[in-house]
Amino acid sequence: MEITTQQFAEALEVKVRGRLDNYWCEHLRCNLEEIIRGGAHVIWLNLSDLNYLSSAGVGLLVRFCRQLKGIGGSFVITSPSEHVKMVVEACKLSPILFPEKTPAGAPMRRKELRRFSTAVASFEVQDYAARDPLVCQRIGDPDLLKGCRFAVENCKTAEFPSPTFGLGLGAFGNGFEDAQTRFGEFIAVGGCAAYLPTDGTNVPDFMISRGDMVPELNVLYGLRCRGEFTQMLRFESTSAGRPITLAELVRTALESSGVDTIGMAILAESAGLVGAALRRSPAVIQEGNGAPFQYPEVRKWLSFSMEPLYPRSLALVAGVAAAGECKALTPMLRQLGTEQWPSGHFHAAAFSYRPVQKGEVDLRTTVTSLFETENLQGVLHLLSDDRKTVRPRQSEFVRGACWIGKLAEIE
Repeated sequence: MEITTQQFAEALEVKVRGRLDNYWCEHLRCNLEEIIRGGAHVIWLNLSDLNYLSSAGVGLLVRFCRQLKGIGGSFVITSPSEHVKMVVEACKLSPILFPEKTPAGAPMRRKELRRFSTAVASFEVQDYAARDPLVCQRIGDPDLLKGCRFAVENCKTAEFPSPTFGLGLGAFGNGFEDAQTRFGEFIAVGGCAAYLPTDGTNVPDFMISRGDMVPELNVLYGLRCRGEFTQMLRFESTSAGRPITLAELVRTALESSGVDTIGMAILAESAGLVGAALRRSPAVIQEGNGAPFQYPEVRKWLSFSMEPLYPRSLALVAGVAAAGECKALTPMLRQLGTEQWPSGHFHAAAFSYRPVQKGEVDLRTTVTSLFETENLQGVLHLLSDDRKTVRPRQSEFVRGACWIGKLAEIE
């Protein structure tokens, strides 16, 4: 099989020559995924020189067509060979795979967007009229993590319906005793919640809002924000070899919002996540628990990524950030890099890759779809690796969208 590409103003043309049977499907799939990762979401598939198309090939084409349509792009066959035309028509898939003329009509009225660029990325900002400002609720005492002093009275139950997002240490279960051996990092966004159990399974679990069922966690400590976002900030790094770091993204979000403290939810294509996750539950009383996060005991308690994790994945991130000192959140905030950078607290869930939708993105719908259709790979607390023995590392992203809201009140 031979695959060539040509960039047009409207789209990227991908020309395929040869046969598309089950053997060659994997080859074409890998090439198309790389093209989509590179940012091409409008693809014209030129199959004028394709002399054979099997059912496996048809299934692959339909899959990419639906995937790109679902994110606001398009995937159509522009020049089918006679054999391709015969197979597609016999499968009754012409309306899906062959383009139709768009009827003329009144031009769509687009929402006002602001665009700007930095040295590392280009940005597009859309403002929202938020009726309910973000209110941040602190849950529990993070200081109890030192010495693992959590007891039943320190565990709070928190629900995370769709108008909320949050993060911290928690677990699904029927109260403190049931969750005692499983407390780990959690993240909740858009009516969905996920956490990483510390009982040795190392397999993240999740819950999705359905009907009257709302994700509920037993929380040792964390943050729960409720309300509406005021901005959606789309971004794309200017160079594939130089992704945008979490600190750079947070600083730009703070500057764009014009406030000192914000809540954020991010959905982005990951170039690698740097962070940590608990290996043991801090609610289990064990001998020698006095200072588990000091060397060398920390190695038994904490799994820290020596190298960036989950590259080429789709990351869902949630957290809060401050441009300066914020006494109400100080116990929860960590410096995102050196002193010149803002401080924040962010957790991430990594999923199998799929491109981020073009144009306007509904956070709740997109996150729900992500949990329903993609593989949840892990949950971790994002950190900056500033050890002197290595080059400073941070979580990095290629492109995506983030939702920003001013923290109007901190309870």
